[in-house]
Amino acid sequence: MPSHFDTLVAPITGASRAAVAVVRLSGPKSWEIANRLFNNIPTEPLKLQYGHFKHGDDGYVVLFEQGRSYTGDQSAECSIHGSPASVRALIELAIQHGARYAEPGEFTQRAFLNGRIDLTQAEAVRDTIEAETEVQLRIANRQREGALYEVVKAIRDKLLGVLASIEASVDFSEEIGDLDRGNAADQLDDCAVRIQSLIQAEKRSRLFRNGFRVALVGPPNAGKSSLLNAILGTERSIVTAVPGTTRDFVEESIEFDGLPITFLDTAGLRQTEDPVEQEGINRALKIARTSDIIVYLYDAQGGYSEEDSWWIAELEKPVRIVANKCDLLEVEGGLSAKTGEGVRELLHEMREVAGEEPSVAVNARHRQPLEVALADISMARATLVSDRPVDLATVSIQSALRHLGEITGETADPDMISRIFHDFCIGK
Repeated sequence: MPSHFDTLVAPITGASRAAVAVVRLSGPKSWEIANRLFNNIPTEPLKLQYGHFKHGDDGYVVLFEQGRSYTGDQSAECSIHGSPASVRALIELAIQHGARYAEPGEFTQRAFLNGRIDLTQAEAVRDTIEAETEVQLRIANRQREGALYEVVKAIRDKLLGVLASIEASVDFSEEIGDLDRGNAADQLDDCAVRIQSLIQAEKRSRLFRNGFRVALVGPPNAGKSSLLNAILGTERSIVTAVPGTTRDFVEESIEFDGLPITFLDTAGLRQTEDPVEQEGINRALKIARTSDIIVYLYDAQGGYSEEDSWWIAELEKPVRIVANKCDLLEVEGGLSAKTGEGVRELLHEMREVAGEEPSVAVNARHRQPLEVALADISMARATLVSDRPVDLATVSIQSALRHLGEITGETADPDMISRIFHDFCIGK
């Protein structure tokens, strides 16, 4: 079983061939091992020193004292040429001298265990690595700087204040008097509002992290495939005048104004006896139901029929009904996939659905403890505004504190922590 006192080694740069690679040693023997790998070890920490490595490459080594490294442990970082063979040889030599190859996320897990970061910041490290747009990178950077941690900490501090007031009023009632129940209830209301705001931010955060899924649906020959091609600026979908050409769905993604958007071109919706085409229609409806936004496209010349889109009413999500081929017959708010007119405006509309980028990112893991903490606070408030003894509220408040602590890691169990870091890549 891995020990948290082992000295770890792993590349902290990408696995592919590059001009430079960096290999990190972290743990109690990192300096000792680095000295065996390198002929010119630095005489002091944080000083970059050039020299030759025992496996035949040359490069630089920098040492980090305990408490001043990424992990919080004593560390050494070796910069060498980015040849996979050179990286592999250096790591094998380090292992021969007593290091252990780091597991995925183990460097960041060490940073968490050493109090360098909390769990929300650790998750943000992964988000930073996976960011594909500037907006995603900004959100991840704010998270790494502690944006969510500070919000959760402020809520916990206020709850701790209410808890302290209740306990003091019970233990020292003769000296300080009875609890001001109304003021304590107001404090809990403020905490509840803040938690509700975080819960509401979860969906918006997900959209900016994962992007929209937009289903292009409608009758055959409405121009769905042509619209997808116009959005992508390339001939991705097959376009013919024959109805039912698209039997399955085509999925492609773009970035628009910092937001990833995935479009799904689906089979045309109509009555058919063809079992293959019918399966495509069934898939189209399934995709529509699981997408974030639906664009229902129809031919401006044929007009829009509610009978053809009866299923839209049962969906609780944004549906944009759009006329296509407006180069042939002008319709207000329509577009032309052939000329590109109105396509960019449609993209702007979908981008506006997401709203402004969230100042605090909330992910799916955070939602459950937030919802439980909100219920706990509601129970505590109900006690305070009733005739029940005030100390009964402490049980609910303590439960809320425990669940909020799961978000930052203060009360998270080892299994949860392991699951979070398991999804990291090697070297982080």
